[in-house]
Amino acid sequence: MLPIHAIRTDLAAALKRSRRLILTAPTGSGKSTQVPQLLLDLGALGDGRAVVLQPRRLATRLLAKRVAEERGVPLGGEVGYQIRFESVCGPDTRIQFETEGILLRQMLSRPDLPGVSAILFDEFHERHVYGDVTLAQALRLQQTTRPDLLLVVMSATLDTRLLQPYLEPCVHLHSEGRTFPVDIEHIATPLHPGRDTPWDAAAEAYERAARAGKTPADTLVFMPGAYEIQRTLDALRRTPAAKGALLLPLHGELPPQEQDAAVAPHDQPKIVVATNVAETSLTIDGIRLVIDAGLARVARFDPWRGINTLLIENISRASADQRAGRAGRTAPGRAIRLWTEHEHAGRAAHDLPEIKRVDPSEILLTLKALGVDDVAAFPWLEPPEPRALERALTLLHDLGALDADGAPTPLGRRMLSFPLHPRYARMLLAAAERGAVRPVALIAAIAQGRPLLVRNAGKHAADLRRDTLGDAGASDLLLLMRAWTYARRHRFDLDRCRRLGIHAAAARQVGPLWDHFLRIAQSQKLPLESAPPEDDDIAKCVLAGFSDQVARRLDRGSLRCDLVHKRRGELARESVADDADLLVASEIHEIGRGDGETHVLLTQATAIREEWLRELYPDDFSERVAVDWDSAAKRAVARREILFRDLPLASRPLDPPPAEEAAQQLAAAVLSGECPLKHWDRAVDQWIARVNHLAKTCPDWELPAYGEAERELIIQQICHGAVSYKDIKDRPVLHTVKSLLAPAQTALVEQHMPERVTLSNGRAVKVQYADAAEPFVSARIQELFGVESLPALAAGRLPLVLHILAPSHRPVQITQDLPGFWRDHYPRIKKELSRKYPKHEWR
Repeated sequence: MLPIHAIRTDLAAALKRSRRLILTAPTGSGKSTQVPQLLLDLGALGDGRAVVLQPRRLATRLLAKRVAEERGVPLGGEVGYQIRFESVCGPDTRIQFETEGILLRQMLSRPDLPGVSAILFDEFHERHVYGDVTLAQALRLQQTTRPDLLLVVMSATLDTRLLQPYLEPCVHLHSEGRTFPVDIEHIATPLHPGRDTPWDAAAEAYERAARAGKTPADTLVFMPGAYEIQRTLDALRRTPAAKGALLLPLHGELPPQEQDAAVAPHDQPKIVVATNVAETSLTIDGIRLVIDAGLARVARFDPWRGINTLLIENISRASADQRAGRAGRTAPGRAIRLWTEHEHAGRAAHDLPEIKRVDPSEILLTLKALGVDDVAAFPWLEPPEPRALERALTLLHDLGALDADGAPTPLGRRMLSFPLHPRYARMLLAAAERGAVRPVALIAAIAQGRPLLVRNAGKHAADLRRDTLGDAGASDLLLLMRAWTYARRHRFDLDRCRRLGIHAAAARQVGPLWDHFLRIAQSQKLPLESAPPEDDDIAKCVLAGFSDQVARRLDRGSLRCDLVHKRRGELARESVADDADLLVASEIHEIGRGDGETHVLLTQATAIREEWLRELYPDDFSERVAVDWDSAAKRAVARREILFRDLPLASRPLDPPPAEEAAQQLAAAVLSGECPLKHWDRAVDQWIARVNHLAKTCPDWELPAYGEAERELIIQQICHGAVSYKDIKDRPVLHTVKSLLAPAQTALVEQHMPERVTLSNGRAVKVQYADAAEPFVSARIQELFGVESLPALAAGRLPLVLHILAPSHRPVQITQDLPGFWRDHYPRIKKELSRKYPKHEWR
């Protein structure tokens, strides 16, 4: 009996207390296969069924098959499964395994999920986008129309610190597994990129283990994908130690019978080479040795292509522990990691949730269709980054999937039926209208895969490629299609591909991707067979999917381009679209430079025409008058522009420019200091300081102060009706500055912040004003004889500061206490200065 059965009683009790459960149990404890059966046998499902969500198609099918075998029922009856393109279930199904995206799509047509009694989220620690969002949507459903719905979240390595508060109130159950010790070994020297391959390293590790007598019954080798799995199998076949062993691949693209063979018991030792599908959901009995390349294909947003793609990356330490644990399922085992201990310490502790690393546009479109108006306020377990959210919503608008109010359009709802990134769904729908589904599906496969052509392959390879492949018109994508067709025709021969600068390995991977896109197109009833389409029709389909990457050449003397959304870049020099004025790029590379700037390079470009934009996006055109500043002529200039979204496509001069916009440009030039006003002088600054001091000292008088906004307003008034610096440089300023105040307010300033004040000895002195200092007067000592006190400003609220000067006009004292000066400081100063200036009067 599997370890999970030890919590059967606790599970039954928990079901009476809560409709939300968290269940943690080690790998191999049986939670994936046994918990759904326990719920059914305990009567927790009533008349409904349990839906068990799995991250991967392969695990979904194999788990359903195993549970059906355990219950002695045919697959598709009491136990069934549903994955993309395949449904093996019926009206009597009580336990239904599904991939994560299936259930969320079912909610579009059946929002209350009739007939579903429980949803089990298996391997939730992997934190796929559809798992996160389905859980959030299920919680909303449970809180509204389906309080009876049972939710169970399961995993071997789950961070409950985040999940438990999210699911409260809930019950957390833990099952202790039955595992054996695993001896972990790291390689001594890191693999050298470009020289050492993971498949050769895996074969060598197996050979070393065999020589040491440490190759027990069965072995599990982890590789990131089907290509690496095949190369590993080839390397093992050349390894003497593997002679007599059954070599079996395991990944999601295999036919079902080959998948079954990999997990089935055999009489002879077997070596299973698998993707991370064997890391968690599936338990392969008999494994005693694990060889781990430490790599996985990870979904991540590729900003260069504006899509989600699978990138080979290092796994986390948590994933490495999961993989190693597979060797200790039934007996003590051994795990060989193809990376060093030092490298291991530098790896991430856990995997980053998928919502933090992918473009969320596909899931956002689904949420919009489910009636979620404000996706930012959706109850995410962890929300996407704000920039990613904004970028995804903009893309959906650009593709025509959302209307101006953010609601799904009919086109957007049609795109939802495609289990694809919205770009590719849009492209295939456009292709269906133009009889171009096959070539456009091929373009999508090429665009999603690794680079097909070698950059900077040399002039000889480029010339040979052009002579061999022929004229591809003005589309890099059509050239890539021809290059791939050539590679396939020659069976991806390495030498033939190298001569033309084609990556043979990358070309080999395009075929399965193409088949994948064609299967999706066929499932959506798109016409696959038609007469060969025109190149223009194919280009329009590319434009439909990448309209947010439309670019216009700035001039014929360079490859610089403006793009929609106020970006600027440069077309790659090797592009065959280098003669086009208007183009669409399916890749945009942002390359950091040594000077800290970013170089934006447009690749995979296709020439387009303005009429195509008007055909596909008629509502995205507008006209505007643009007014700019000509620094050389020191004047405002205007032009009338035709825009596609915010990208100017054509313009013509407009003279004279609109008065208001011209004045704004002129005012900006004045404010920046480029065009100084001749009469903005000291008198203006003094007046502004006088007003500001009075407003600050007497706030109860409600006098307006001059700030940056008032300064801008003054300059705009001076610039009104002008278009050039010549028109304004001699215009009066002080009158305009004073005009901001009412006559009564001006009188207050003149009275309480005067230009001059009269001292008690009858001498008039000028008051100096500045915003950053208190008002002050300056006078030589001899001019102050007989003065015992200073006048105050602002109705006596603001004492003046006095700068007392020597006969040389240098300050000897700064004070507001004149009596104190005469009493405490003057005797000393008189003694010093009278010797220096004997001809001056000293009292």
